[in-house]
Amino acid sequence: MASLISTKSNHFRYASRSLFSHLLRNPSPTSSLLSPSSLSHHLSTQPRQVGNQGYGNGSFMLYHRFLSGTANQDKPPADNNNNSSKDDSGKGKESGGEQQQKSDAGKSIRGSPVSWLSLVFLVLTGAGLVYYYDNEKKRHIEEIHNASQEVKQGPSAGKAAIGGPFELTNHHGKRVTEKDFLGRWTLMYFGFTHCPDICPEELQKLAAAVDKIKEKSGIQTVPVFISVDPERDTVEQVAEYVKEFHPKLIGLTGSTDEIKSVARAYRVYYMKTAEEDSDYLVDHSIVIYLMAPDMGFVKFFGKNNDVDSLTDGVIKEIKQYKKK
Repeated sequence: MASLISTKSNHFRYASRSLFSHLLRNPSPTSSLLSPSSLSHHLSTQPRQVGNQGYGNGSFMLYHRFLSGTANQDKPPADNNNNSSKDDSGKGKESGGEQQQKSDAGKSIRGSPVSWLSLVFLVLTGAGLVYYYDNEKKRHIEEIHNASQEVKQGPSAGKAAIGGPFELTNHHGKRVTEKDFLGRWTLMYFGFTHCPDICPEELQKLAAAVDKIKEKSGIQTVPVFISVDPERDTVEQVAEYVKEFHPKLIGLTGSTDEIKSVARAYRVYYMKTAEEDSDYLVDHSIVIYLMAPDMGFVKFFGKNNDVDSLTDGVIKEIKQYKKK
């Protein structure tokens, strides 16, 4: 600023000197302010002014011109508004930067839409849901398993229409009826002596269960085999067959009508299949019936029961029956 003032002062002194020298040479005050082309015209049309008046007017105009130029030079740049706008924009940038920093605190890594806190919360929530549903699944499976293992007792709708009177011949050739089995727990199985695999397996299971029932509970049961192949299962054939499984196993056979009647009473299905000459098979129900001492039906056990489950099932049914 000091250099600028010094420069202006020098200009002013130079202009003053020039003015004085010009006025001395040319008394016309306006000649210094005119261009060479218009100066001759001005000199011819305007009267020459001398003395202090001409000096005063010319100096006034020169001063006015000089001061106008100085004022223009001294004016601050027109970029003040721009500077203010820049300052404002700078402030805006600073505030924008602060807001950006604040927003960055909530934003996540590498432009992802979740922050670290949200990511941790999401992982914990997912782990909790997985843990919850895994426990629910295990609990549901355990409930199904327990329900399948337990026998739930409900109100009885009456006894099943299984069983009834019959008259057959035992493996000793003696005629027997259902009354001969009264007072004892009876396990009855329907099959035929020419059965290749299923009947032997079921009779072995039945014989083993009879011994285990007595060993575990002291309850004696009577195993009974009834043939569904009256054409081939004679008394002698049945006698040879039953002694291979258990000494207490009783074999029963009869005529075609007698077998048909007892099978109908116990709801047993049987049918001859694949007949080739005299060799054929009999398709039949694979069921062991538990009969009470009054020869009333209690429960049946299918092929899916092994020796242990058959043993425990029979003991349980007998104990529940005695409590009634």
